[in-house]
Amino acid sequence: MSAEAADHPTPGAGAGSPARGGPPARSTSRVGEDASVGEPSVHRRRGRPRIDLRRLGRAALLGPAARDRLPDAIGHVVEAHRAHFPDADIEPLRKAYVLAESSHRGQMRKSGEPYITHPLAVTLILAELGAETTTLTASLLHDTVEDTDVTLDQVGAEFGEEVRYLVDGVTKLEKVDYGAAAEPETFRKMLVATGNDVRVMSIKLADRLHNVRTLGVMRPEKQVRIAKVTRDVLIPLAERLGVQALKTELEDLVFAILHPEEYDETRELIAANAARGTDPLADIAEEVRSVLREAGITADVLIRPRHFLSVHRVRRKRGELRGADFGRLLVLVNEVADCYGVLGELHTCLTPVVSEFKDFIAVPKFNLYQSLHTAVALPQARTDVHGGIPAAVEVAEVLIRTHQMHKVAEAGVIALGNPYAPAAEDTADGERPEGERADPTRPGWLSRLLEWQQAAPDPDTFWSTLREDLAQDGEITVFRPDGGRLGLPAGASCVDAAYAQYGEDAHACIGARVNGRLATLSTVLRDGDTVQLLMGQDPSSGPSREWLDHARTPAARIAISRWLASHPSAAGVLPAMSTGRLRPAAQAAKSRTAAPRTAADATPAVRPAAANVVVDQAGATARLAGCCTPVPPDAVTAFAVRGGVVTVHRVECPAVAQMKGVGRTEVGVRWGDTAECRVTLIAESFGRPHLLADLTEVIALEGAAIVSATVEPPSQQRVRHTYTLQLPDAAHLPGLMRAMRNVPGVYDVSRAQHPATATS
Repeated sequence: MSAEAADHPTPGAGAGSPARGGPPARSTSRVGEDASVGEPSVHRRRGRPRIDLRRLGRAALLGPAARDRLPDAIGHVVEAHRAHFPDADIEPLRKAYVLAESSHRGQMRKSGEPYITHPLAVTLILAELGAETTTLTASLLHDTVEDTDVTLDQVGAEFGEEVRYLVDGVTKLEKVDYGAAAEPETFRKMLVATGNDVRVMSIKLADRLHNVRTLGVMRPEKQVRIAKVTRDVLIPLAERLGVQALKTELEDLVFAILHPEEYDETRELIAANAARGTDPLADIAEEVRSVLREAGITADVLIRPRHFLSVHRVRRKRGELRGADFGRLLVLVNEVADCYGVLGELHTCLTPVVSEFKDFIAVPKFNLYQSLHTAVALPQARTDVHGGIPAAVEVAEVLIRTHQMHKVAEAGVIALGNPYAPAAEDTADGERPEGERADPTRPGWLSRLLEWQQAAPDPDTFWSTLREDLAQDGEITVFRPDGGRLGLPAGASCVDAAYAQYGEDAHACIGARVNGRLATLSTVLRDGDTVQLLMGQDPSSGPSREWLDHARTPAARIAISRWLASHPSAAGVLPAMSTGRLRPAAQAAKSRTAAPRTAADATPAVRPAAANVVVDQAGATARLAGCCTPVPPDAVTAFAVRGGVVTVHRVECPAVAQMKGVGRTEVGVRWGDTAECRVTLIAESFGRPHLLADLTEVIALEGAAIVSATVEPPSQQRVRHTYTLQLPDAAHLPGLMRAMRNVPGVYDVSRAQHPATATS
């Protein structure tokens, strides 16, 4: 029998009793809890009280009902199901209950209740949220294969392949076979199954909610262990699938277990606020109703109390709480256009807090959530003559959405019925209302998760990486130049985009253009950016360890770490610059190349002689200035320095203006007949292995000799190379610079133009 199934009894008299005096039981149908006010436009059922599982247990022990009669124990499940699907065929539910009850008969929870109460409770949770018949059928059977003699083949033969797949997806792996790896490998199995059918995770979330509701009599250390896994894995999954009703209750239950003192303080604050007798939100709710009624907009205006953890977070953010901080207003309308109509009326007739406005209808969240968020000052604030909002004035947060948006906001993927059916099941004509989002059967975050988990065969690596991945909030979309899209977590960099697009081929990435501008791989991307990734031509190149500092996605981190582990000699911050690929000519050039030096050594102390320069000063020796390294046919000038030496500068060199400014006298100079010259070039590039080898090879092939070379330490993955070169003919310089620019990773080559002192 599964540990969760056997060890999570129901404390006290009801299933709703939380661990350690947790929050009061709340219906998962959040709409039903709020009193419908204003002018309701559609009929909605009111919240049903929590079912007494002890009574259900007694009903379950009566055994299966006659074939033509619905078992009493699942009557409440069918009632909740038909509230969403009036014409649903309940025969699969009857058959599933009969099989589950007979299979689990004799098994008891530690509370003394028949085990069948657990699948009944899980199925009720899903039915209240609007799950379709196939999900409920699998939910009733979700522990049969794990805890009884029923086999998957039997489930498939009796209920079909869909139910078989869902039951298999939530069936845990045995510890006897997997040992300590059983838990992470079970989650891996569930996530892979969820990749093909999101209903697998819907059942798992409801299963975990009922188990956490009933942790009360467990040993404290086991409560904490289960609560931490719920916090780190299940709650983020509920958020990503949009199942807010389950997520908020799980958060409160986990909050009570892991932070009992803060939970007790929050509970006391909520109780004290309720005892005040006056609710400032009620006043503004009434005014909102009046404003909308006068505008002719049909809407329901509800007061939504915050759940426990939400109150705690608001308190930490704002300090002392006021009455309006304990809840929010929810305005439900029929059409998308009405949402913006409500917003306009509120901002016109009340005092809006503009900084609090967010439009999640035009730009939905990655988890299907759609709503308008705004905030308005309570009525007394409008007396402020300056139109501002005094610090002491209470502000009410307002959520505006359609009824369908609200259903999806509460139940997420569960509210979408069967997302794989050819037509939606929740509309009369088989089409979704305009403006409502259809289910992405493979959300971007799930696709990325399924990809990187294949590269993490080790259970410990998978488990730790999964928690890190789920801890990231939000998602962005960036665009490729060809119009394709990449979904990435918020805060992702160009490194992440490279591995998302190219997989392990991204090892050869040397840079990027973001919105048309050159950018380093460390550049953090924003939603809507266009990213062009620049790939090198060397298949043996690889990333540097520095890339790990900029990788946010598990796929990128795992791929980089694996490459570094298999290339220990290249694991430094500077990419390896091997010369193994140089041809003989380039090797000869390399033999004349000085060892890389610091930036301070970039300009030689002694300037090279200029044999092809004629100086209008008897006995003077001309040397080319290292700051600008002039070559024919550059316009040049010269200045005398110590020892009868004349330094030759390009006319536009900054040193020329500097020396003229201190009164130095120019010396006439011109180019001689020989075309041989010496020049200093600066190559700007992205760091990558073999870059130095490729550059020196190109220089040698162009017929230039390397007199000296320096490589500065990398900055933000950019590397600066300085080469002093001897050319047989100055006419070769433009071609040499073009060839150097064509080396993968090099984005600019320029003539040296460093400031120089007057004595240079």
